[in-house]
Amino acid sequence: MIYTRLGRTGLKVSRLCLGTMNFGEDTDEREAHRILDAALDAGITFVDTSNSYGGDGENRGNTEAIIGRWFAGGSRRERVVLATKVYGNMEDPADGPNRGYGLSAYKIRRHLEGSLRRLQTDHIDLYQMHHIDRNVTWAELWDAFELVVSQGKATYIGSSNFASRDLVRAQYEAESRHFLGLVSEQHRYSLMCRLPELEVLPTAWELGIGVMAYSPLEGGLLGNVFDPAKTSSRSERARRRVEKHRNRLEGFAALCRELGESEPNVALAWVLSNPAITSPIIGPRTVEQLESSLRAVEIKLDEPTLKRLDELFPGPGGGAPEAYAW
Repeated sequence: MIYTRLGRTGLKVSRLCLGTMNFGEDTDEREAHRILDAALDAGITFVDTSNSYGGDGENRGNTEAIIGRWFAGGSRRERVVLATKVYGNMEDPADGPNRGYGLSAYKIRRHLEGSLRRLQTDHIDLYQMHHIDRNVTWAELWDAFELVVSQGKATYIGSSNFASRDLVRAQYEAESRHFLGLVSEQHRYSLMCRLPELEVLPTAWELGIGVMAYSPLEGGLLGNVFDPAKTSSRSERARRRVEKHRNRLEGFAALCRELGESEPNVALAWVLSNPAITSPIIGPRTVEQLESSLRAVEIKLDEPTLKRLDELFPGPGGGAPEAYAW
C-alpha cells in the first residue's frame, strides 16, 4: 500500500479508503469483518463510515456497531484512522423536533456520543459533517467542534458534499478563531462525474484540504458492466444506465483490455492521478472485490491514456472561470 498525508496535516493515510456503507445491508457482519481484516492486512488503514449507515429506522447506526464489534475483537483500533459523520436523521424519538437532517451544537454532541458508543472507542480520528447546513452559523459549528477536539473525542474535522464557497467560508471562520478548521472534504468524483474540477478540487488544493472521492466507480457503472455474469443480476434501472452510456462504456472497456487492466482499477487509478485527491473511497461487498481493488494504487496512467480517457469522458474543461470564459 502507498500512503500520503491528509491535506495539510501530518497524518498519513492509505491511498485507498475503505468505505463501509454496504455493511449491514448488502454485506452481513461476518463478511464485513472479513473485509476489514483483509483491508488491514493489505495496509488499508483509512476506514470511513457514518452514523446513519446500516438501513432505515432502528437499523440506523448498524454499520458503526458492526465496526465497533470488530474493534472489540482484537487490538485493531489504534491501527486504523477512523472517519465517521454527523448530519443524518437517526430516527431517534428522543431527538424530538431535532430528529431530521441537519447540524447543530445540540445534534453534534448527542450524535457523537452515540457514534463513540456504537464504535466502542473513545475518539474519532476524522469527524465529518455529512452535508452542508446553511441554516447554522459557523460560530455555532466551530464552537461545537472546537469543544469536541479539546475533549479529545475527535482529532480532526472534515466535511462532505460542500461547495467551494462553503470550504472557503469554513476556513475563513476557523482561521479567525485560530482553529485548524477543515482538513478534508469528501466529494463525489469519477470519470463520469467531473464537475468538481471546476471549483471544489482547485479550492481544496489551494486551501490544503485533502479530498476523499466517493462513488469513484459511479455506482458500479465503471466496473466491468459487460461481464456476462453480471447481466442477469442487474436491475432494470442499472440496465437503463448502461444503455444510456453504452458507447462510452464500450470504448472504456476496449481501452482497459488494451492496457491489460480491469475497468474498476483503471477508473480508480484515474481518480488517484489527480493531485487534489487523497484517497478514493472503495465500497467492496466481498473480500474478493476488496482484493481486486488493491492493484489500482500500482497503475500509472501515461499521458496518451489520460488523453483517451478525456475523450471518452470529457470534463468541464478545467477550473473556473477559464473553463467557460476567456
